[in-house]
Amino acid sequence: MGRLRAHAVSLWSIIFPSMRSIPLTREAWLLFAVGHIAPIFNEAGYTVPRVRVACAIPATARRGSAVGQCWPTTRSEDLVNEIYISPVHSDPVEVLDTLTHELVHAVDDCQHRHGKEFKEIALAVGLQGKMREASAGPQLRLRLQSIATVMTTELGPYPHAKLSVGGAMYESSRKPARAECPRCKFKVSMLRNHLKIGPPICPKDMVPMEKRGDWD
Repeated sequence: MGRLRAHAVSLWSIIFPSMRSIPLTREAWLLFAVGHIAPIFNEAGYTVPRVRVACAIPATARRGSAVGQCWPTTRSEDLVNEIYISPVHSDPVEVLDTLTHELVHAVDDCQHRHGKEFKEIALAVGLQGKMREASAGPQLRLRLQSIATVMTTELGPYPHAKLSVGGAMYESSRKPARAECPRCKFKVSMLRNHLKIGPPICPKDMVPMEKRGDWD
């Protein structure tokens, strides 16, 4: 594995001869990790496709709940699966665990979400639990711990510090559209596609209800 580090440093110095002190990036570390995890899929009869991996907040995250995301090749101009690993994790084993989950999506090209096809691949490589949040089982976790140790030794630790993401970041500043009776204060939530019709009539007082929240 010493050759891996030497090759990476050599290639880096060729591309950036005057910038040899630039540290290994998170994306580079994650791509090396894909190379280490790929054999686990091969052993189970699957091939990891070409992917790009970045440390970024998943587009589907809400209040920091989503720790990874994989985009299908149809969303990429050059037909490559794009994977995001949330910055809320800095522990290399947790990062590798999330990466493995997202690579299952990449193998499936995000065609079946967390359905039976996803489950078949996930179980084969050693994930367990509810598929939406499937994580490494005991045997897979041992392998990921071994990979983390090797990568830390050869490339250095995962070059990232945990980012604390507050729920406010994900909360919309828009207030949900509602209607309220000016007399009895009866309230009702409004569907977005019905806003153009206007507030309904209060079923109790039979008067037009008033707009509350964001109707625009």
